[in-house]
Amino acid sequence: MSNTLVTCSIVARESLAILENMLSFSTMVNRDWEDEFSSNMSRGYAPGQTINIKKPPRYTYRAGRVAVPQATVESTVPLTLSQGGTDLNFTSIERTLSLTKLEDKLQAAMATVANEIDRQGLQLAHYNTFNALNPTGALPTTQALALAAITDCNRRLDEMGAPRDKQRGFVMGPALNGAAIQGFAGLFNAQSTISKQFGSGLMVDSLGLAYAMDQNVDTHTNGAATATNINGAGQTGSNITVVAVATGTLAKGTVITLPGVFAVNPQSRTSTGVLAQFVVTADVAAGATSIPISPAIVTSGAFQNVSASPTTAQPYVIVGSASTSYQCNTAFHKDAFTLAMVPMWAPPGGKGVIDVAQETYKGYTVKVTEFYDGVNDNSIMRLDVLFGWAATYPELSVKYYTV
Repeated sequence: MSNTLVTCSIVARESLAILENMLSFSTMVNRDWEDEFSSNMSRGYAPGQTINIKKPPRYTYRAGRVAVPQATVESTVPLTLSQGGTDLNFTSIERTLSLTKLEDKLQAAMATVANEIDRQGLQLAHYNTFNALNPTGALPTTQALALAAITDCNRRLDEMGAPRDKQRGFVMGPALNGAAIQGFAGLFNAQSTISKQFGSGLMVDSLGLAYAMDQNVDTHTNGAATATNINGAGQTGSNITVVAVATGTLAKGTVITLPGVFAVNPQSRTSTGVLAQFVVTADVAAGATSIPISPAIVTSGAFQNVSASPTTAQPYVIVGSASTSYQCNTAFHKDAFTLAMVPMWAPPGGKGVIDVAQETYKGYTVKVTEFYDGVNDNSIMRLDVLFGWAATYPELSVKYYTV
């Protein structure tokens, strides 16, 4: 029986199937905004490398009969595409291989691509998620602790207004996944759930969350900084003035709380009774007196997110210990993060291009281009993806620290 020659369209379809199966975090997030690129391109309009995702406006409640007109304020979040991929080199003899013999090479190549897509998404979650739990970093080694880890994450999502619409997920690193399975072993579960969990060694959807284990869960290391006092009353916005940062660097991604600043329900603006948390958005060197934070402090109006400005002459608090590394296991609602993966321009055949094909399935797109190196009698296949991440609603996510 003769070999089946491998064409770019076959490779693209096979690569796409492999890519989809290997992704974890990327399959659990919002994918709606890639249509802004692809649908407009099909109509002859290219939106550019960056789009600005509009977030819905908010308004305050008016009591009584007299109208109080409010201005409409729409905020936006940028999503920027970047190109990447991996490239395969074949001799003329290898080029005639059947697809079954090529599959192992494709799996290795697409594993690299899938790994990078998920890695970038989980890094984005690390640096943009400002809610953080379990500051000791201890693994939940008992049934009670494992259950508390899940319910605490759900509670924080509830406090931040995340919908209970079966679109919540929890991406865990290997250590937390293993601890959670041990902790849940003694709980009552349907036989099918126990069987899946036992057979796969992975958490199975339960308690309102879909689970995934991902080795790309990002690691955050707190700097050596120690907290100092807030310096100045009535502060709002995305920078906080403090007495000079002491001891060492306050690292980007560190979560802090501010004295007297409580989170509020995003619709009623009433205090949740829980201190609001903020993530440091850039490294702050020892001696600096200004800390950049997200979200910005808003104490009134439709976008109010905290109960009050920080109390002056009182210290802020760093979540976790100095110079300690934590895995940023992330629980989130689907809309917290957005991934767009869109088709690319494909070169025509000829002019050095032997074959080109592009396949799209469930929002995932892979382009395969083959060209020839006549000097070395090699066929080169490049596998390309074009994608971008955005933290659209980071308030709908929470990091669960483990060491």
